[in-house]
Amino acid sequence: MERKIIHIDEEKCNGCGLCANACHENALAIVDGKAKLIRDDYCDGMGDCLPNCPTGAITFETREAAAYDEAAVEANKNKKTQLNNWPVQLKLAPTTSPYFNGAKLLVAADCTAYAYAKFHQDFIRGKVTLIGCPKLDAINYAEKLTEIIRDNDIQSVTIVRMEVPCCGGLEMAVRNAIQNSGKFLPWQVVTISTTGEIL
Repeated sequence: MERKIIHIDEEKCNGCGLCANACHENALAIVDGKAKLIRDDYCDGMGDCLPNCPTGAITFETREAAAYDEAAVEANKNKKTQLNNWPVQLKLAPTTSPYFNGAKLLVAADCTAYAYAKFHQDFIRGKVTLIGCPKLDAINYAEKLTEIIRDNDIQSVTIVRMEVPCCGGLEMAVRNAIQNSGKFLPWQVVTISTTGEIL
């Protein structure tokens, strides 16, 4: 059928991922550093991705395309756990972004996703995820997190850390950031053991 659907100009696309984050149908993904429409039948033609594109790479076109399949979209959502944001590295993340608006923030130590088998299911689902390692990253996490919490509508913060002492720096950075932001936010700490259990 011929219908209205999005078109991505790869020359203009900078691969920021904002469009993919904005697409509620998961019709877009970043592939080889560029936004791609992965399935025509996932695109509802509503254009939630358009205002989030900073380079103007996304427009509408009318062309032959599979009909929008709401059942397929829902089935895909139910079988996948996907990140709500990119990048996830705290040192690379922007301090302001549309995906932070109304977000439940997850700040996790790098190792936790490897140590705890159900990390995506139990922690990432429904949250904006930022990861880092205070021992290896040369960045002041507290300063960056303060900006993120202060300048965005963050609803809550979950910290997931390992039981090892170096992860204490991540927890302290988040605590300081919440305090320095001047906001009162609900927050919690989950500690993972080196054997992959929640302590």
